[in-house]
Amino acid sequence: MSGNILEMRLRVPLGQFDLNVTHASRERVIGLFGASGSGKTTLLESLAGLRRTTSGYLQFRDEVWLDSDSGRNLPPEQRGVGYVPQEHLLFPHRDVRGNLLSGKGRALRGGVDFAAAFEEVVRVLELEPLLERSINDLSGGEGQRVALGRALCSGPRLLLLDEPLASLDTPLRHRILPYLIRVKENFSVPIFIASHNPLELQALCDEVMILHEGRILAVGSPFEVLTRPEVFSAATEEGFENILPAVVGQHRAHTSSVALGFSDSPLRLTVPRARRPVGARVHLGIRAHDVLLATEPPVGLSARNCLPAVIRSIEAVEHIHLVTATLQDDLPPVIAELTKDAVTELNLVPGKAVFLVTKTHSIALYE
Repeated sequence: MSGNILEMRLRVPLGQFDLNVTHASRERVIGLFGASGSGKTTLLESLAGLRRTTSGYLQFRDEVWLDSDSGRNLPPEQRGVGYVPQEHLLFPHRDVRGNLLSGKGRALRGGVDFAAAFEEVVRVLELEPLLERSINDLSGGEGQRVALGRALCSGPRLLLLDEPLASLDTPLRHRILPYLIRVKENFSVPIFIASHNPLELQALCDEVMILHEGRILAVGSPFEVLTRPEVFSAATEEGFENILPAVVGQHRAHTSSVALGFSDSPLRLTVPRARRPVGARVHLGIRAHDVLLATEPPVGLSARNCLPAVIRSIEAVEHIHLVTATLQDDLPPVIAELTKDAVTELNLVPGKAVFLVTKTHSIALYE
């Protein structure tokens, strides 16, 4: 056995181009990034077995789902995929509980303990207060959670999410993203996420594929591929956001202190007051254009946060320079957007020790 979770050599004829992708991966959470019309939804539908014009080869774990040479093409109901489309497609004639129960038969046929799965889904997605609600009375964020819960209750072998945050405004995205993180952490099911939102790809994915006109442009870690010059400008409609794990350390009147990383890190940040208790895990979002660099410890500033770092690389992208800095080995690197003049005047070069400065209210909390 290869050890790959997914192997695919797929071709789908489309209008202006053909989707033509070849990839194999051992990663559990895979992201698919690309502009609208690049083929993301078509690829998800092909994985689910919904595109009957798909040809080629598709293997999930040790089972072949598609092999055009031998005439094998498993129908959707035999693939055991949980698919959450952009439109959610909840059953309007059933309440929330009824929607969650709709996949019970498939879960039982797959050998799933449905009662335990139902209880876990309700707990993780905090659906208990919604169970008797009508689908028509749900907000966009609540509908997204219910659609996700319905897919999980069916006992899927593979979970497909098509633009899970696309229909939500920014505040709602910030509220829903932690639920997606919970799903990743609490369920072992492999996940494939199609998105044009670099924030959710960084927070959730182990690997990201860049799709352009039906072809894979690049594959790698979220940080590696989203900061490539040919991708970065397309990935930053709302500004590139650094995502860092942290643990709540102390609450004050209007702010909280957090320790970066999920180990006992000496690096601390002051953030807007967290709702989670001391010791809870959270994720922080810091936009690249909100990170200032100093070559000496700054004094007399209103900005509360100053972290020692070492420059790893500097790369020009259009009219800005991306400075990548390392905080410590177990943390993701941090990107700062600077002008060419700033890089030159500060004599910034790889290997140079610097300080990353950020205002408290420039930090977003994903709790």
